[in-house]
Amino acid sequence: MRKRVVITGLGTVNPLGNCVEDTWEKICAGRSGIGKITKFDATGFQTKIAGEVKNFAPLNFVNKKELRRLDDFIIYSLA
Repeated sequence: MRKRVVITGLGTVNPLGNCVEDTWEKICAGRSGIGKITKFDATGFQTKIAGEVKNFAPLNFVNKKELRRLDDFIIYSLA
């Protein structure tokens, strides 16, 4: 028996936006998601720029206990 895969939606969390609509709007406007690092002090690093996810509300997807235990990339994948 072959297993079927059904795609039921579309989503994204990235430096341009936290939903498909915001991301597409910024892509069409030629915007970049790359900017100065703000999530930590990058003084000791050669690189001072990155593609950071901004304005993301992790508590919309996980509870406080899980938030302490999970890395950001895991929470982004759950969003």
